[in-house]
Amino acid sequence: MPAMPTMPPQEPISAFGRVLRHWRARRRLSQLDLATEAGISSRHLSFIETGRAEPSREMVVLLGSVLDVPLRDRNDLLVAAGYAPMYRETDLQAPGMAQVRRALDFILRQQEPYPAIALDRHWGVVQANQATVRLVERFTLAAGELGPPNAMRLIFHPHGFRPFIVNWEATAAALVQWLHRDLLSGLGDDGTRQLLDELLGYPGVPRGWRSVDLGVSSAPFLAIEFSRDGVGLRFFSMLTTLGTPTDVTLQELRVESFYPADEATEETARRLAAE
Repeated sequence: MPAMPTMPPQEPISAFGRVLRHWRARRRLSQLDLATEAGISSRHLSFIETGRAEPSREMVVLLGSVLDVPLRDRNDLLVAAGYAPMYRETDLQAPGMAQVRRALDFILRQQEPYPAIALDRHWGVVQANQATVRLVERFTLAAGELGPPNAMRLIFHPHGFRPFIVNWEATAAALVQWLHRDLLSGLGDDGTRQLLDELLGYPGVPRGWRSVDLGVSSAPFLAIEFSRDGVGLRFFSMLTTLGTPTDVTLQELRVESFYPADEATEETARRLAAE
């Protein structure tokens, strides 16, 4: 009986190699592409992925930077390679963050009489100005029953803004795709997935939103219109992030600022502030 052909043994892949390959696949880069951008040979990169060569700490940082890996995940890359995490994750309420909180407070106050909020990586509201408080009080049913303030939950929950958003379906569809993109890009995590599943489970949410739609525009601003008891407000909002942060918490912070879309909204916002 002829001998069965044997398959050549596959090279084992290191723990770091698995994480690196994961991020390389997410960024849709071949080994040659990544090696070229990092200024190293593709042979050396192949050896690093399979564990035949151990990367230096500097090499791990370089590859994480070239792949544009979020700081939280760059720490995971370092740990997988056998090094200590490099990037701090400081609680926003820590004494060392006092100047950051002051800066955020200044940004939010400058947005008055229009709403502005500071968000964490799971869209939790960490700071808000008084215009946001007025908006929540006037255009929600029972926001206090929804748990810790969360911008996504306020939009989707039947007791939040949802009954009073004129263009709710268009607004909510864009936000769902934002969460899908966060997960695809690596900015999202299990908490992001749990939030997305929660939002998709609310009544009246279309089943088609369960899948990512790369054809949906990812414009940097979002139009939203509120109406209740004869009071109407039309805003467009923009999200901004901090430039070149070296702390995980700061990299994940986002500030959403709302701007009046017409003169009537400007006048109404000023009147509500005066009241």
